[in-house]
Amino acid sequence: MSYELPAVTPRPQVAPQTAYLVASGDLRESANQAGWPTQAAMEADLTAAFAELGWTVVRANDVDPATGHGFISSQRMGLEVFRSVPPEAPLIVAEAVWQYSHHVLAGLRTHQGPILTVANFVGDWPGLVGLLGLNAGLTKMDKPYSTIWSVDFTDQWFRDGLRQWLDTGRIEHDASHVTDAPDLPAGPQVDLGRALADQLLRDKAIIGVFDEGCMGMYNAIIDDELLGPIGIYKERLSQSALWAEMQQVPDGEADAVQAWLEGAGMTFRLGQDEATELTAAQLRWQHKMYVAALRIADDFGLDAVGIQYQQGLKDLSPASDLAEGLLNNVVRPPVTSRDGARVLWDGKALPHFNEADEGVAVDALVTNRLWTAMGLDPATTLHDVRWGEEYDGRFVWVFEISGSVPPSHLEGGYAGAQGWRQNPVYFPLGGSTVKGVSRAGEIVWSRVYIAGGRLHVDLGRATAVTLPPEETERRWQATNPEWPIMHAVLHGVSRDQFMARHKANHLNVAYAPDAATADDALVAKAAFFAGLGVQVHVCGEVAALARPAGG
Repeated sequence: MSYELPAVTPRPQVAPQTAYLVASGDLRESANQAGWPTQAAMEADLTAAFAELGWTVVRANDVDPATGHGFISSQRMGLEVFRSVPPEAPLIVAEAVWQYSHHVLAGLRTHQGPILTVANFVGDWPGLVGLLGLNAGLTKMDKPYSTIWSVDFTDQWFRDGLRQWLDTGRIEHDASHVTDAPDLPAGPQVDLGRALADQLLRDKAIIGVFDEGCMGMYNAIIDDELLGPIGIYKERLSQSALWAEMQQVPDGEADAVQAWLEGAGMTFRLGQDEATELTAAQLRWQHKMYVAALRIADDFGLDAVGIQYQQGLKDLSPASDLAEGLLNNVVRPPVTSRDGARVLWDGKALPHFNEADEGVAVDALVTNRLWTAMGLDPATTLHDVRWGEEYDGRFVWVFEISGSVPPSHLEGGYAGAQGWRQNPVYFPLGGSTVKGVSRAGEIVWSRVYIAGGRLHVDLGRATAVTLPPEETERRWQATNPEWPIMHAVLHGVSRDQFMARHKANHLNVAYAPDAATADDALVAKAAFFAGLGVQVHVCGEVAALARPAGG
């Protein structure tokens, strides 16, 4: 008997001095179409830079005349496009916008040639955010890559890095700001961190995940085999259950949440057009989500909860961001159990890990327990590492999350919080953000990620600073004015050191009342993570550790 064997798809041969280019895009065609002019301009700049070095750039797929863009917009499309890429070719992944990494990860995993990820370093389109998410995914799957970024692709630093990659297949970045497995000073901070780690390992905790894999963030999914050994287990929940629970929340309960927020001083920019403006109806649904999330968390005894929202809920409900910010705040509208007998998490924050990012889940859980034990406000949130520029002699980062922070992080608290409608391009059913300016103060920043098959955490110190109102507004207009903003100065970490090192599009932040307390909290947090068996890295300068520069 003979069988018909499958035909082997021939792979093209790479020509000398030729690199191939792919661009991962969004699942939302409205986002792909809006971002394509920026992507096309970036690719033209890249092609010109390669040409100056004697290299040709070949796009792996043409612009689709039906959609009007050249992004890889699905995992299936990614498989098809990579069939046209020579396996040994130098490969560029160019990102000028937010991108869904899983569209290209299959092709990148098996690619045999050198890989270069490149982003534009600008505020109006989040290419560098997409780059950091993609880099974290490549790190998680142990795929070697090089990375670089530029404002306009003409600076000498970028050109030198590009030449190094073409000559050697690698770009070396400065990592002298990182201390691996730091020596922690003996004292009550280390004792507290270790005791909390022992408690978590002994008693365990549950994080509730309303669907995994938000927006293609492969890096944001942590396998059970890595979570279990640190005492954390998942309750896998469906967003359909959240939507169903929202239907059971009476209008009166939702309206009471709105009344509480207005009484606390929060204001809302309301209109009548559901397609483009924030409406009372959208707010009511958001408040029902807030109530429903607390009740489901109570049902399952959760220690933290994460709502994916994108993709599924965006077609059913206004945005989840308002609920997420409230959950992370200690002072917030009260919600009772279904029988009215108990106020759920009364006087406590229920850690919410935005966009169902499980690296943030681990971090937020640890932070909540440690900050509470130290008598500090445990409100924590993630931010996108969005952009930044020099101001008054310092590099000041713009950290922005897509709509949600705990109000205690803002200047004026609830009185400094404004509700603006989410952008219709990404949020067709709208919903309120928690817009405001993060208050000046000392913060600890962190990121939990996977590398080499194990959990790692990067920890660092920063200061949230106040900028003049006109500069804040300029930065808002250069990014997303409807979202909350933090102006942050990292301690002892340059822009390019941070970009080269950071293994996520997200960064977690928590405040401390002063610099000394923030240093103590970082030391205790390092001890907590080390006690769990997580590999600890300290990035930049921390006075409490007093390490020599570059040590």
